[in-house]
Amino acid sequence: MDRQIIKHQPIFFAFLLSLSIIIVGCGQQQAPPQTNDEIEQQTDNEQIDSETAGEESHTESTTNNESPEEEEHSSQPEASGELAVHYIDVGQGDATLLIGPNFTILIDAGRHDANDVTPYLRSQGVSDIDLMMITHPHSDHIGQADTVMQEFNVQEVWMSGDEHTSQTFEQVLDAILTSGADYHEPRAGDSYRFGSALVEVVSPKDVTGDLNEGSISVRITYGDIKFLFTGDAEHQTERDMINRSHDLQADIFQLGHHGSTTSNTQSFLDNVQPEVAIYSAGEGNSYGFPHDEIINRVKSIGIDLYGTDVHGHIIVTTDGEQYSISTNKSGTVTGPPTSTELEPKEKQETGPNCIDINTAPKEKLMEITQIGDARADDLIQLRPFNSVDDLNRIKGIGPGRVADIKDQGLACVQ
Repeated sequence: MDRQIIKHQPIFFAFLLSLSIIIVGCGQQQAPPQTNDEIEQQTDNEQIDSETAGEESHTESTTNNESPEEEEHSSQPEASGELAVHYIDVGQGDATLLIGPNFTILIDAGRHDANDVTPYLRSQGVSDIDLMMITHPHSDHIGQADTVMQEFNVQEVWMSGDEHTSQTFEQVLDAILTSGADYHEPRAGDSYRFGSALVEVVSPKDVTGDLNEGSISVRITYGDIKFLFTGDAEHQTERDMINRSHDLQADIFQLGHHGSTTSNTQSFLDNVQPEVAIYSAGEGNSYGFPHDEIINRVKSIGIDLYGTDVHGHIIVTTDGEQYSISTNKSGTVTGPPTSTELEPKEKQETGPNCIDINTAPKEKLMEITQIGDARADDLIQLRPFNSVDDLNRIKGIGPGRVADIKDQGLACVQ
């Protein structure tokens, strides 16, 4: 697949961000995003301003005159030193810091109700950030981005193009405008160089309005070692990435959507073929992340699994040929009991008047407490279940609601 490599030049993103803030405040729909061709044309028109100011982008590009061999060489920079990828423990949120010999990248910025990202960056000696990538505008990913921009010299910001009505989102837009950082909305098929790292964008193709599915997803290559990040992208986006024939293979894969069953399909894992999977989740979070099904799926195909809820900060260090993993907590990610271990419990759950969650029609499922119209659809899509406890795979069904369902005594697995 041909990959486009775009060179950024400063353009009037301040105006665009001001307009975006006004649109968010008025509750109107965002104007359609510019295409790459439009961005490049605008870049050409404003190149004089850039040259006068003496500014030069840290992102490198190829020219149309390069031979295929030269283009291939320029698109795959040689590793020159050590890269450390920090999967930061930010509770039920996301923040990942990449510190290379000639680049610093921050992917997501933790929760809006915490203050743990900037102290961690300072502890690692960060002063400048070449790229801050916000995968999507949910508050557990975008939360402290405004603080990061106030305290560090951020050269460039990527966002998906999807908008949110939250105050957190508006504060981040204000921070981008005030900072004067370059702003970009990358699209699938683009690729960029930051120092000795190659960043390939594999999603989104377009702005859809679905915040999770619209997550910026990238594969970052350092030497021979590849890392894949997909934000909270879910089943449909995973299928789209596969169908567009992106090269998704990666040694280290950060599980999508904190290890949720909404993501991390078997076909996607088969395409990624990771040696290591890492997820970011808060200990005892109400969503039940990571879901048991995903833990079992990952472990059943021999992938090493790490999670911030169990291991704290997780650091992958590589010279571009080999990698090692260190954590600040010891532990093992454990899944649910096996189906054999569950069998006696399943028999106890069955009864003459029970509603079998694996076979009952939607109308019967809706008789179960906590299972309304939308959750009944989700339940049917996620079948089969090993037990009633396994209903926590449904979005919004946590331990408390599972307990309510069991107390009612209607749901069962036969």
